[in-house]
This record gives sequence, C-alpha cells and structure tokens, in this order.
Amino acid sequence: MTVRKRLDSPREIADIGFAPAVGTPTGVEIMSLAELRERAPFRMGKAGLRQPQRPTFHHLVTLSSGTLWHTVDFTGYALKPGSWLWIRPGQVQQWGDLHEAEGTLILFERDFLDPGTVAAARLDDPHAPVLQIPDTEDRHALEMAVNHLALEFPALRGISLEAHMAVLRHLLAVLVLRLSQRTMPVGSPAPEPGETFVHFRDAVERDFTRTRRLEDYARALGYSSRTLSRATLAGAGVGAKEFIDRRVMLEAKRLLAHGSLPASRIAAQLGFTSATNFSKYFQQRAGQSPIAFRASVRGRSSESGRGDVPGTG
Repeated sequence: MTVRKRLDSPREIADIGFAPAVGTPTGVEIMSLAELRERAPFRMGKAGLRQPQRPTFHHLVTLSSGTLWHTVDFTGYALKPGSWLWIRPGQVQQWGDLHEAEGTLILFERDFLDPGTVAAARLDDPHAPVLQIPDTEDRHALEMAVNHLALEFPALRGISLEAHMAVLRHLLAVLVLRLSQRTMPVGSPAPEPGETFVHFRDAVERDFTRTRRLEDYARALGYSSRTLSRATLAGAGVGAKEFIDRRVMLEAKRLLAHGSLPASRIAAQLGFTSATNFSKYFQQRAGQSPIAFRASVRGRSSESGRGDVPGTG
C-alpha cells in the first residue's frame, strides 16, 4: 500500500488514494498485517496507521490470530480470527495496535471488479455492515478464497500479465461475492428492510444535504410522515427524523475529521443557512461543539479501542 497524504497540519486526517507499489497489479493489493506493520511507520510518520484516514478504496481485513481494534466512522470494532472488516471508500477509519494481531489485508478499487460483481456484491451500498462474522461453512470457504488470492498475487506464475490480472479479478470477485451474500452482521439476523423504509433510506442518502425536513421526504415519496416514521422504526430502530439527523451528523463528523474546512464551509455543504445554525444543531446532538469534536477525534491518534465496540462478546 502506498499512501498519498494531503495534510495541512501534522494532526490532520490523511486522505489516502490507491497507489500500488511498483511492479504489482493495478487496482488491487494483498498483504499480511506483518507487511503492513513494516510499511506503515515509514509511510505515515511517527504515529503510523493510528492516524485517522479516509481512503478512496475498499479495505478487507481478516485475522488468523490475535485481536485488532479498528474504528470506522467513529465507532470501534473488535476484529477476531474468522471475522471480517469491510471498510468502504469515504469512511473514516483508524487502526488499533497492529502488533496484537496477524492476518491479511486486501485493498482494491471499485473499478477493478466487473460491473456485475459490483452490483451483486453491493459495493456501493453505504448501509452495508462493517463487521461481519461468517458461519463455520462460509468461514472455511472465505479462508480458501483469501489464501488463493494471496498465493496468486505476488507473481505471474508462467502466465501473461493480462491473464494474471484476470485471475486476480475472478478470485477477488469470489471473495467479495461470498462475503457480501453469505455472512451476517454482528448480532441476531435482521429481517429484510421493508420497501417503504428502503425508499426513504435511499431518498435520505440522496437528499440529506438538501433538506432535513421529514415532511419534504414524505411529500416526495408519496407517504405520510407517520407512515415513514413507522417504517423507519421497524427498519432501523429509530424514528424517521432521527434517521435523517443521524445521516447529517455522520457527514458532519466526516467533514470535521477530514481536512480543515471552517464551520461555515461545512455548514454550506450540509445545507445549513449559517455556521451558527450548524453549530447549534451539532452541539444539541453530539454534546460538544464542532471544533471540540474535531480536536477530540484527532487527539485519538495515539489511542485505540475507544468508543462503542460492537461484537466484543
């Protein structure tokens, strides 16, 4: 993994673009966590990968031993052998102590896979779970898939570069399809979301920077506000207005953590009429000002395992 940092100060979050090492296939990279440990301090400075980052490509992480604490979009996860983390482009992540775990890291760009795989594996789904735990049968299949991918990655093995790339593309497709289709997020299996909630969820993802008013979504979708609230409570466990606010807050936190945009610019990007209104909105929901949040999230680069930690039982 080669990283490109766009940093205005030593404590600013790293924006990482995919840049494979010389001589390796374009669009995908597979390495052990031991290899990552060797590269990270040199590539990213004294704090290494404990600095928050916002990659533009996918990460798949699985362990063979130990435990890894990893923060994704300001929530902490405990990764154990057999479980998987899938960090998607645009999510803010922060690695824990890599010396406590051994395993494999797979990096890939969306366009490395064919469009059919991208669709079937839901690569663009912003609501897909971060932490996944396969059952025994799928765990064995995933182990075989990742081992085969790691075996094929380093060398051409007597075939052309074009054929080598095709092999890697097919093997990665097998892995992501099985991981996306046959694994469950942490906790009890959730029922399939209802059609009304899916329509509302997609509308919020599309329009949350334009409006935070539930009435606007109800009008656009042809439902009553009460119907949307019932559907969202059943599908997400919160009311519809809370669902909208959570999406706005997630983007606000990402923007605050990433870069040094002033509150006025962030407010404008999120559809607020002024920085003052944005600050009040953020304070009410986060219990701290936007500036205090930015300082706190950047101050965690020397810590790990902080925040809510699902899947630790």
